[in-house]
Amino acid sequence: MIDQQRPIRCLAVDDEPFALKLISGDIAKIPFLELVGVCAGPKEAAAILATKPVDLMFLDIHMPGLNGTQFLRTLRNPPLVIFTTAYDQYAVEGFDLDVTDYLMKPIPFERFLKAVHKAQARLKAIQGEDTADPREIFFFVKSEYRDIRIFFEDILYVEGLKDYVKIFLEGHPHPILTRMNLKAIEKKLPQERFSRIHNSYIIPHFRVTAFQRTQVFIGDKPIPVGEKYAQAFKERYKPFE
Repeated sequence: MIDQQRPIRCLAVDDEPFALKLISGDIAKIPFLELVGVCAGPKEAAAILATKPVDLMFLDIHMPGLNGTQFLRTLRNPPLVIFTTAYDQYAVEGFDLDVTDYLMKPIPFERFLKAVHKAQARLKAIQGEDTADPREIFFFVKSEYRDIRIFFEDILYVEGLKDYVKIFLEGHPHPILTRMNLKAIEKKLPQERFSRIHNSYIIPHFRVTAFQRTQVFIGDKPIPVGEKYAQAFKERYKPFE
């Protein structure tokens, strides 16, 4: 069980000393984190995990010998893991391994902090402090023969392509492609947080950064608002009133 009255115990694993310094510095800025170890590779990390309790591991992927994903697969009872990497091609594998987040270097502190908050929420759920129905937090889709967990808070937007949808996620360089139609995805998403605004798009309300009569912006990405969806969207999204 994890006592959230104490700091979350963290381990940083990276073969680059400068990267370890940056991660250690970011951990030091967050009061509810405690750094219990830093190491340059899986062998050292395994030794620490065997002798010290660790709640959260910041794990690089490209390292000499055993890489981060291979190392994670060797662990029988791993802590929560946040990948920290300069390479985007392991993102889907990260979902398969159920990592908490996937951070691309260089890592902005605000993005680091968001990943840590996600880990904190997962730890509370493990302890049983969070009594929310899991269906209110995430859902699963099948992609590339895997069942992938999608957290609502990570969704940037969803784009429909006939019998497929592309789910664009924060921190994920490529969308998740799954064989579903947009109507089926819409049923999985809470209406108070998401709206279908076009025949081809669903968006989360909290991601909207700007609004015009015929389009919204998710960051710098313009997304069209279909005429038949516009009124219902405005009624759901209160800031537009």
